[in-house]
Amino acid sequence: MEKAAFLDDLQQRLASLIEGTPAADLQRNLKALLSQQFSQLELASREEFDTQVRVLARTREKLQELERRLAELESQRG
Repeated sequence: MEKAAFLDDLQQRLASLIEGTPAADLQRNLKALLSQQFSQLELASREEFDTQVRVLARTREKLQELERRLAELESQRG
């Protein structure tokens, strides 16, 4: 059995075990609390993060090119 299928099966079994118990209420309350706390944080989505990584890479390339051109101009001058 592959890992993902095993974990899904385990999660389903555990969820069915606690479904009618006070633990289910605790789980729902904890999930709501965590959702509320995460919504208050200024987190970026994976897509936003990846976009910023690409922007930073392009900016770094431009900076390196400008540094190379500056060094070239300085060597021509001196």
